[in-house]
Amino acid sequence: MPDTRFAPFVRYDKKFLAWWGLLLFCLKLGSRRQLDYELRDPELNVLDNANRLAGTEQDSLPVHKTLNHFLGHVGPNAFARLRTWCIHRLIRMKALDAFRLLGRLVVAIDGTRFLLFRKPHCHNCLTHRCGATTLYLHPLLEAKLVAPCGLALSMGTEFMENPVAEIPSPQPTCPEPTPLSAYEKIKQDCELKAFARLAPALKRDFPQTRLCMAGDSLFACGPVLDVCEHYHWSYVLTFKPGRTPDLWQDFHGLLRLAPQNSLRSQLPHGTSQQYGWVNDLSYLDSAGHSHQFDAILLHESSKGKTTRFAWITDFHVTATNVAAIAEKGGRVRSKIENQGFNIQKNSGLNLEHAYSIDPDNIKTFYYLLQIAHIFLQLLEMGSVLKHLARRYH
Repeated sequence: MPDTRFAPFVRYDKKFLAWWGLLLFCLKLGSRRQLDYELRDPELNVLDNANRLAGTEQDSLPVHKTLNHFLGHVGPNAFARLRTWCIHRLIRMKALDAFRLLGRLVVAIDGTRFLLFRKPHCHNCLTHRCGATTLYLHPLLEAKLVAPCGLALSMGTEFMENPVAEIPSPQPTCPEPTPLSAYEKIKQDCELKAFARLAPALKRDFPQTRLCMAGDSLFACGPVLDVCEHYHWSYVLTFKPGRTPDLWQDFHGLLRLAPQNSLRSQLPHGTSQQYGWVNDLSYLDSAGHSHQFDAILLHESSKGKTTRFAWITDFHVTATNVAAIAEKGGRVRSKIENQGFNIQKNSGLNLEHAYSIDPDNIKTFYYLLQIAHIFLQLLEMGSVLKHLARRYH
C-alpha cells in the first residue's frame, strides 16, 4: 500500500489507519466524525483490538481528519486492489464453489446513485433535471458476486463520470459559461459505457475465473453480448419485449412450435412454476453482429397471482438445468439491489453519505465500505457466530 506522507511527521502506522477506516464501516458509525465520539470509551478496548487487527502498537486513537489525510496519500487504487485480493482469497479457498452455476460464479451488474449534490461538486458530476432543479450526481456501475443465500460481494466498480477533457473552455470574446451550460455540452456517461470500461478490468483481475454475467434488460444488447463472447463469459440477462420487440415476437412464435420444451414444477406453499424455452435463437444487433443464444420464459403462480420472467442465456437450456439457470442465474440478480445497494444505503453503512469532498477520497471511502461489507456478510453467514453462541449457551 503506497504511503506518500512526510515520514518525520508520521505518527500512525498505515496498517492501523487502514483498519481504522474499515472499522468506520464495520461498526456502522454513519459518518467520519463519529470516529471521534463513539469509540473513545476505554471500556470498549477499541485501541487494543485495533492494534491486534493491524499488528501494531499505537498508544492512542487518531481523529477523523487524520484518516482523511492518510487516505489522500494512499489513493483509491490501493483499496480497490485490496477488495480484489479479498475475493481472490475466497475463490482460492473454494468458499464460493457451492454457489456456482454450471461451474461458473454469477456476477450481477447494475448501476446505482452513489452521491447527490444540489450544487456542482466537481467537473465529473453527471446532471439530472428535476423540474426547475438541476441535480449533480455521482453514479457508478457495480459488479457483485451474488448467490441465492443472499451474498452480494463487490468484485468490480466503475464510476460514471463526465470526462474533464470534454468540458469546453470559454472563448475570450464570450462570457464564462455557468457550470450548467458547460455540462449541457457533454455527452453524459452511462451504464453501457461504464460496462465497456469495467469488463477489461474484471478480466484483468480475474483472468482465469469462469464467470456468468447477470443483468437487467438494459444489458440484453449487442455490445454487452460482444464483450461476453470476447472474454468467454456466460450470461443470463433479463429479456423484455420493450428492449428487443422483434426478437420477443420471434421467441414467442418459436415457443409455440416447441411444446416439448416445457417443464412444470410445484414449490412449497402452493407456488407453481411453468417453464418454456427456445434453443438457438438468432439475433442481429444494430451493429450487424450476429448472436445465437437460448431464451427462457417462466410463469410463476402463487395465491391467484401470476408473474412472468424471461431471460436470454448462452447456456444450452434443457429440462434438467432450466430451473437452475432461472434461479441461480436469472432471479439471483436481484441480490445486487436488495442485499447489495439497499443494505448499504439503509443499514447504517450509509452508502449515499459523502465521507469526504475530495473526488479521490470519495472513491477511497467507497472501496472501504465495500471491503467492510464483505467482512460483515462473511461474519453474519459464516460459522464464527454459531461457535460463539454454542460456547456461551
